[in-house]
Amino acid sequence: MGQEQEETIKDQEIPENIEINEREEDTGDYPNEIMSEPEVSEPEIKQTDWSEYFDGLNGAAVIYDASALRLNIYNNALAETRRSPCSTFKIISSLIALENGIIDPDDSMRKWSGEVFWNEKWNNNIDFSEAFHESCVWYFREVTDEIGKELMQEELDRLSYGNCDISDWEGRWNANNNNRALTGFWIESSLAISPREQTEVMERIFGEASAYSETVRNELKEVMLVDAHGQADISVYGKTGMGKAEGITVDAWFTGFAENAGRNIYFCVYLGRTDDKNATSMAAKEIALRLVSDYCDTSPDEME
Repeated sequence: MGQEQEETIKDQEIPENIEINEREEDTGDYPNEIMSEPEVSEPEIKQTDWSEYFDGLNGAAVIYDASALRLNIYNNALAETRRSPCSTFKIISSLIALENGIIDPDDSMRKWSGEVFWNEKWNNNIDFSEAFHESCVWYFREVTDEIGKELMQEELDRLSYGNCDISDWEGRWNANNNNRALTGFWIESSLAISPREQTEVMERIFGEASAYSETVRNELKEVMLVDAHGQADISVYGKTGMGKAEGITVDAWFTGFAENAGRNIYFCVYLGRTDDKNATSMAAKEIALRLVSDYCDTSPDEME
């Protein structure tokens, strides 16, 4: 495995013909008050041709511009196909652990077991920030076990995270690796999510209707911040992920969001197996950074 491995209760005036008894006046209860559902606007969906960014790679891209209520999709069939999230799931396990006090960014060092792993940077005591940036699987395997199955399932259901399937908790379905420290349901196993769903989950976490605290979202943003090629007006946050089968890369991701001119742009780029091309998470990241940069610098209609 590679390194990546929102009811609003609408205040209503009480009609004059409704009598309120003394108990209701004392308690403030209004049994005939009408509950209204908030209006939810569905985004406009635009099918786009971004093939030039992919240079022959089998892939898909989704950009959701929340301020414009526009969902831009390249290669819709693949964008709707669920695949293993691989290390992009570290965004979710980090979110849950931060929200529930399992990770304290100021006291997050975990002790290395002494087992020698293929990635030398994993062979030492490591803290949350470094583990996220180095995509250290054993660190997040421990975090996931401390979150536990019940809480994990509750949070994935709340986020509508793909198929929400954590049945292969230990990751035994992963034929590419049998090391318990380096496997889990999120790595070529039971959990699966589509590129479009990845983008929607990012908006549920970081959008205006997020159920998560501002403190936690800021802590998560801090580790997700990536180099945006020196563009001071764009801040990009994301995580790569990559999975293999029989030694061949079959899933490569970069998903996250960008802040630009007071708006959030949520995105996901996915690369699937391409026999004559090197599909990697770094390639997905480079494509995503170019797409997001061009989208932010260009009017949406010009990007179609």
